[in-house]
Amino acid sequence: MSVPVAPTPRERRRWERYLVNERAEARVYRELAARREGEEREILSALADAEGRHEAHWLRLLGGEPARLPRPDARTVMLGWMAKRFGSIFVLALAQSAEARSPYDDEPSATPAMGADEKIHHEVLRGLAARGRRRLSGTFRAAVFGANDGLVSNLALVMGIGATGVSAPFVLFSGMAGLLAGALSMGAGEYVSVRSQRELLEATAPSGFADGAIPHLDIDANELALVYRTRGMAEAEATERARRAVETARALGQGRTHSSSIDIVDHGDVVGSAWGAALSSFLFFAAGAIIPVLPWIFGLSGLAAVGVALVLVGIALMCTGAAVGVLSGAPPFRRALRQLAIGFGAAAVTYALGLLFGVSLA
Repeated sequence: MSVPVAPTPRERRRWERYLVNERAEARVYRELAARREGEEREILSALADAEGRHEAHWLRLLGGEPARLPRPDARTVMLGWMAKRFGSIFVLALAQSAEARSPYDDEPSATPAMGADEKIHHEVLRGLAARGRRRLSGTFRAAVFGANDGLVSNLALVMGIGATGVSAPFVLFSGMAGLLAGALSMGAGEYVSVRSQRELLEATAPSGFADGAIPHLDIDANELALVYRTRGMAEAEATERARRAVETARALGQGRTHSSSIDIVDHGDVVGSAWGAALSSFLFFAAGAIIPVLPWIFGLSGLAAVGVALVLVGIALMCTGAAVGVLSGAPPFRRALRQLAIGFGAAAVTYALGLLFGVSLA
């Protein structure tokens, strides 16, 4: 009979750290579950229960509750704080990224089931985050792109105009004119884009136009099978489906049956509202475009105004880039730097052109 080997102090510290992180993650899932209803609440509660099983494992190895425990990781603490106050899609996206870095892959004291659980949790959170992304996609896309376009286009405009040597009031006027023109253009363009996309999807979606004719079809020479074949079914499957649809319609004694229009899909969650997208695009473009103009609004001019504008726009660009990164599950810092490089690159080009054509119009 082998004698159990006592854990080393280093092992105990590692297990204690796992214990507090599992507890903190379970609290995150319970906080998120409390802000949701129905199936999503059940899924998040099940994730919290799974973290509870992991917690019990570390407690068994430690021989009970330790007298002192370390603090959870800063990332888990931040997730808990956000989940308690917001419960938003951002928390799910961050939690998804966190679950992708399982600490149990190389941990000899963890069971294989625990490592598998962490990978499954990542996929569960990916699915929940995807639901939120679909609900946000239309309006959020318009908001983020609107703000980013406002930042970049108006920064480039005021940098180019300012480099020519014109007076500060002229730069301010140019920036405000660019703000209004761009916001109106973005709002109108987004409305047309989303409206056209919705109309295209509605035109290509199956309809119940021929439902009333179904009971009168010849069950053997059944052209309803052709409808199903246009929707991607194999010939044999389409024929059998059409036969069942006719039989069901005749048995019910009415033309309308679920079988004929089962493939109809509501794309509203994915595409979003045309008016909502247009308004978001207008407002967020304006909100982004006002930032490069702020130094001139508050009376600055010359290099001081340019420097302040670059700092303010740089911060805003990194925030929008990080937000897109978080929601897409990509590294937020990398996305932030990409947005910064794009915005400052555009401003550098127009500033150089302004210097090249520098004339004083004052």
